[in-house]
Amino acid sequence: MNFYAKYIKRIQDLLIAFVMCIVLSPILLIITILVKVKLGTPVIFKQNRPGLNNRIFTLYKFRTMTNMKDKNGNLLPDEQRMTKFGEWLRSTSLDELPEIFNILNGDLSWVGPRPQLVKDLVFMNKKERQRHKVRPGLTGLAQVSGRNNIDWDEKFRYDLEYINNITFFNDWKIMFQTVHKVFCKEGINTEGLVTSEDLGDYLLRIGRIAKKEYLAGLEKSEQLIKHQKK
Repeated sequence: MNFYAKYIKRIQDLLIAFVMCIVLSPILLIITILVKVKLGTPVIFKQNRPGLNNRIFTLYKFRTMTNMKDKNGNLLPDEQRMTKFGEWLRSTSLDELPEIFNILNGDLSWVGPRPQLVKDLVFMNKKERQRHKVRPGLTGLAQVSGRNNIDWDEKFRYDLEYINNITFFNDWKIMFQTVHKVFCKEGINTEGLVTSEDLGDYLLRIGRIAKKEYLAGLEKSEQLIKHQKK
């Protein structure tokens, strides 16, 4: 890694995160109250994500969906659990504000490859997993180049392009572009879907993997999470 990536980037992340915690504290409090009233508890949605060197960490977000279940106790599909308020949180990216605390504890950087799901990790090939050589980011080159409305091949191409050219200028350029994308509400969801498509689902849909391989990947991801919790 270059001097900026090795010595400056982490210090910069911490300084910005401390300032943002202070500046955004009133907004964080208001959203916390609104989420609790409109969606219930827990207010914070926690999810396992693979980070630096494939280490699994807990990502924090404001919840955007209800816990509505069917008669068998299974969660209903995303589109049925998503509320207007939840859609607004996502469209404004306010649901991602708690990730500032992930930046403070070192799980995230402000800029880097966006942390995907554990069940996405198991479907990545060796080259694609190189994205985990650096700390993942709250935003990244892929997000300002299409956010969720680009396919997985493009996401990986942008991720690998970023990790090969981490500079002060590129990071600040991506951060400013992210602000523009958020205000313009561009590429929030994958076209035709309420939430973005998982890598395994994508590979199965386009025929790159068989159903048997897909199910084996899901089982492997569950084993990784269980192993991490021990």
